[in-house]
Amino acid sequence: MTGTPQQEPPAGRPESLADLLGGRRGAVDATLPPVAFAVGWLLGGESLWAGVGAAVVTGAAVALWRLRRGDRPRSVLVGLLAVCVAALIALRTGRAADFFLLQLLSNAASALAWAVSIVLRWPLLGVVVGVALGQRGRWRRDPALLRAYGRGSWVWTATYVLRVAVFVPLYLGGQVVALVVARVALTWPLVAAALAVSWVVVRRSLPAGHPGLRHPVTPAAQDGPSDVTGRPTTRA
Repeated sequence: MTGTPQQEPPAGRPESLADLLGGRRGAVDATLPPVAFAVGWLLGGESLWAGVGAAVVTGAAVALWRLRRGDRPRSVLVGLLAVCVAALIALRTGRAADFFLLQLLSNAASALAWAVSIVLRWPLLGVVVGVALGQRGRWRRDPALLRAYGRGSWVWTATYVLRVAVFVPLYLGGQVVALVVARVALTWPLVAAALAVSWVVVRRSLPAGHPGLRHPVTPAAQDGPSDVTGRPTTRA
């Protein structure tokens, strides 16, 4: 998911989380280095150096492509750094499956972070959408939105838990090819599903008549007239 503010959707079509966050494209890019690693590893006669070389070259190519299409440099560098760190871990341990160790740990950490954010009433789905819409923390002052984002965040928590549940036995068994297949199957298809399902959950959690994600209804706004952004207006 990205934090880039999105424009209003075309007239006549309801807005979705995919419109706001555009997370599928980045998820597709993330699967390319692991696939390249497995291909290089297999073609090189299960050579770690062949797999790592293929993954790093592919990661660099993806980074250049993302920069050309206008992605944020920091996000691009973080993605490339993750590939390099995964490669170094595998070379250090001499175990091909360890190329996926960083991914496994990051998913476990993400599952914990999303769950904790809900408990603390700072659901990460609301944080991400709020940043994308330039709302900062104003959405938290809308009880309906806060509740809806909390429920939607459980969907994303479940995706990380699912990945960990699948990755752990494959990792422990050293199943490199199966790990790649799982990585692809549980990356962009799962992100697309999470975007769709969490949007349904959020939308159905909002009461009838709520103006939507772009217009938080704060207690101050409920006490008086407001403009199109949901902010209370002042009278002369």
